[in-house]
Amino acid sequence: MIKVITDILWSTAIIFLLGGGLYFSFKMGFPQLKIKSLFTGFQKDKESKVSPFKSLTMSLAARVGVGSLSGIALAIYIGGPGTIFWIWIVGIITSINAFCESYLGAKYQEKDGDAYKGGPPYYIAKGLNNKKLAVIYSILIIISYIVGFMTIQANTITTSIYEYYHIEPIIIGLILAFISLLSIMKGLDRIVSITSKLVPIMGVGYIFLSLLIVIMNIKLIPNVLLEIISSAFQVKAISGGIFSTFLIGIQRGIFSTEAGLGTGSIASSCTHAKNKIGLGLIQILGIYFTIFIVCTSTALLILTSDYQLYLFENMNGIELTQYALNYHLGKPGIIILMLSVISLAYSTIVAGYYYGESSLKYLIKNVSKRQINILKTVTIILLIIGSVMNPTILWNLVDILVALLAIINMYVLFQMRREIITDYQKEKRLLK
Repeated sequence: MIKVITDILWSTAIIFLLGGGLYFSFKMGFPQLKIKSLFTGFQKDKESKVSPFKSLTMSLAARVGVGSLSGIALAIYIGGPGTIFWIWIVGIITSINAFCESYLGAKYQEKDGDAYKGGPPYYIAKGLNNKKLAVIYSILIIISYIVGFMTIQANTITTSIYEYYHIEPIIIGLILAFISLLSIMKGLDRIVSITSKLVPIMGVGYIFLSLLIVIMNIKLIPNVLLEIISSAFQVKAISGGIFSTFLIGIQRGIFSTEAGLGTGSIASSCTHAKNKIGLGLIQILGIYFTIFIVCTSTALLILTSDYQLYLFENMNGIELTQYALNYHLGKPGIIILMLSVISLAYSTIVAGYYYGESSLKYLIKNVSKRQINILKTVTIILLIIGSVMNPTILWNLVDILVALLAIINMYVLFQMRREIITDYQKEKRLLK
């Protein structure tokens, strides 16, 4: 039954995501390919306490989570190397969706004390004038991040550590919950501070590690790249049902980048900038960094190993990445990956919590401190539960939630298409 629901939702989501991406790309002249213009939105507004760079790192913290490590590994294990090719293609096409949602988020943002807040609930209610749908989306965000995405992060951390050190998952979950509580209790300032420091550090570290392994296996790289491309077009893979190479690549690509879900606009809306077009365009950089640097690095680590010889049961995905790093670097590789997983998942947890809190503030206009604390308590409890749950159940839940978010958000973007395209044409002179 779950498989049928997932298949139907993802079939619909793919049409919306790819159709919307292609539509906006052609109508606006493929702005995602004009690389120079993607860097025009970093100028900070005096009114904003959060810079565009920090809002980008927060959105990256949510995007570059364990989906870029365990999700990509799972895609390769189930769908083969060709899934990576489709992740690249889908990333380029759907990156324009990230621009559209982030621009609307900035346009319809509201003051939140001395900060700003925004995202899909705000542009759905104010731009589309559909408050009921805005409420539905807000509830889905809270469920998706607090219940789904964040529990996946906790599960991946515990799986990664238990795999080699056999520390009981519940103990790891309790420690993770306590550390996360210390961070989210401080609010937006602490969350932005954490993500703005962790994301650059882990990004540089992961790039360095990947380059080292690529250099070590430089003779294998041409064949690996050829395998990625050739296996993406195997007739058997593409026609082999809904869980084909093509579909799995799209699912894992969307999960890794979140382009088209609307969530990136929640992070970009916490900053204020006069150049809202530029603010939207820098989110495309986040998509490119995720797919071409982090996801591709993970793929190369795995595809240059003998991963086909190893069989996993009830897999989270991180086990395969760990196996590949152990193959290349031995125990030091495992330690490096473990540190990467912890930092990636932790940054995603604190950013994901902010998405949930932002949605709660939309649902309850004058939200009390007590209500915020209830959300924090539920978050911590779910982190502990997620650390010991069956990962297959969590991935199935997340797949359903991601598809629902994509369908709603892309429907809204299409309904507001004239506004987005007209505003872009009027304001793109700011990019020159």
